Amino acid sequence: MPRTFIFAALSALMIAPASAETITLRVLGQPSGSGLIAQQKEQPFFEKLASKTGLDIKVEYLPVDVAGIPDTDGLRILKSGLFDIVSIRGPQVSRDEPSVLGLDLVGLNTSYDAGKKHIAAFMPFVDSRLQAQFNAKLLGVWPAGPQVIFCKPEVASLAGLKGLKVRVGDQSAANFVTKLGATGISMPFGEVQQSLARGVVDCAITGPASANSGGWPEATTTVLPVALQLAVNGYAINKNSLKKFTPEQQEKLAAAIGELTTDIWAFSEALYEDAMRCNTGAKPCERGVSYKLKQADPSESDLKAVAAAVGEVSLPIWAKQCNTVAPKCEETWRAAVGSQLGL
Repeated sequence: MPRTFIFAALSALMIAPASAETITLRVLGQPSGSGLIAQQKEQPFFEKLASKTGLDIKVEYLPVDVAGIPDTDGLRILKSGLFDIVSIRGPQVSRDEPSVLGLDLVGLNTSYDAGKKHIAAFMPFVDSRLQAQFNAKLLGVWPAGPQVIFCKPEVASLAGLKGLKVRVGDQSAANFVTKLGATGISMPFGEVQQSLARGVVDCAITGPASANSGGWPEATTTVLPVALQLAVNGYAINKNSLKKFTPEQQEKLAAAIGELTTDIWAFSEALYEDAMRCNTGAKPCERGVSYKLKQADPSESDLKAVAAAVGEVSLPIWAKQCNTVAPKCEETWRAAVGSQLGL
């Protein structure tokens, strides 16, 4: 065999990329009992990610509760590299990175269309914060769905919350109900149903689909469907993990997760409409359990109170928290999002 051929063959072996080996991606997902988005969209997507993208990868998907990890630690886990991709729960991880709350302040995203515009406008800043503080790249954001109010006592409007104890999902919601004269109480989702039944809390805020899957209508009488927030979640990848892929492979991965988030936006809206019918005994009820909750239609004053909450309550309090860790946080938000609202 000619020496030149042997040398060329050896050289080819020496410069063969390390990415020829199968890459393992550990994915920390949404809680196993969080609802149909996790069960029917997120988990199947990651389990089929290799075949969908054609990438030489092995995906290990684990719900955050099954892993025994508090969902408040999502960004810390991502930074540590223990998991490569984390399905971030927005309100929960905002304790470590306040800018995340700027995507979904109370009163900001009162519809899916509004949410798409506002979230897209502020996502670049949140991404820059995750990259700088947690060595993570934000790949996509999606909504669990409009957060509405379920109550054990019959409540006709937001004014009826005065004096009641309300389970809230984040500090922004807590500040809002406090202004209404209620007491906001933070509580893990899994404890809410029993807490409602026992009177530990009088009302609780979540999406209709989550409430249905959690059996909340069994312990409540009324639902007030005034959308306070969209409950934003998202996907982020550790930057060291991302570097294991070539630029072309990174584009394939990002495109696939982009398709997933687009799919979830549409699925979330369909879930909301179906769950509202299921919770109130209307038809068709295709994805949940049928209950008989009374629906208290939001009044004009309710809608005005939620719309005003951005400028009067959620923005001022959040801005102070965010500016403490990121001096240009409020300035960036006002230019990107506030300008759309006249703030």
